[in-house]
Amino acid sequence: MTIADSINLAEQPTAEGGFTSSVYGPVHSWRLGWSLGVDLLLNTSTCSFNCVYCQLGDIQLKTANRAIYVPTEKLERDLRLSQWEKADIITLSGNGEPTLALNLGEVIRFIKEYTQKPVMVLTNATLLNDPTVQRDLALADQVACKLDAATDGVLQRMNRPVAGVTLEGIISGIEAFRRGYKGKLSLQCMFMPTNSEDVDALTGLIAKISPDEVQLNTPKRPYPMEWVVDSRGNHSEPLVKSQQLRTISEAEADRIEQLIREKAPNLPLISIYRK
Repeated sequence: MTIADSINLAEQPTAEGGFTSSVYGPVHSWRLGWSLGVDLLLNTSTCSFNCVYCQLGDIQLKTANRAIYVPTEKLERDLRLSQWEKADIITLSGNGEPTLALNLGEVIRFIKEYTQKPVMVLTNATLLNDPTVQRDLALADQVACKLDAATDGVLQRMNRPVAGVTLEGIISGIEAFRRGYKGKLSLQCMFMPTNSEDVDALTGLIAKISPDEVQLNTPKRPYPMEWVVDSRGNHSEPLVKSQQLRTISEAEADRIEQLIREKAPNLPLISIYRK
């Protein structure tokens, strides 16, 4: 599927005769409370990563190229029709990597002006060395960056990035953004046997970046064998045939938490096992 195909799908009718909304929820998040989702990618999964644990399954459009996938006018219409008043926070994530959307900054401005709600962006940080992306993200109240690996080997096995993405580039991008960002910066770290060898080095990177918060996670949701648009929400039961993934134990999560606290004693930390 090409980028043009993805963009054209944004206004394709559903089987029920309506149009797929770029806004969904609110859904309950163990980290955020009631979160209204905003999806600027929409009708195909699109990302510069293809993580082995992704709730979307195998990413359909693997790219690091920015484009407008969902017109801002559609987002504005969908948001007005949504239940945004019930949300504690509005989160840009959806069907892939939100910083791939060229209209990210424009959309954040509209959401904040229209709802007066805090805005959070979940990102894999692969584009954070781009000054334009940094300016777009600076408009958000909170930014959460994914960081699962401390070596390129684990990055390749666990996050499976597109060509040209390196761990050094990701870390330098996060640090560059961190220096000028006035909002809350979190690191989201997914732990599973794939990156268990990286724990000591990864906790050292976390301490070096010194975010405002660290979120420890393990893949409780199974990996879907096919993509459906509603995978972007938080569902307790799989929507399609799925494969259960190997997780870390509560004891291992406690060990990782202790390692981080030893290296960064004052760093706020939340864990999926302590929700």
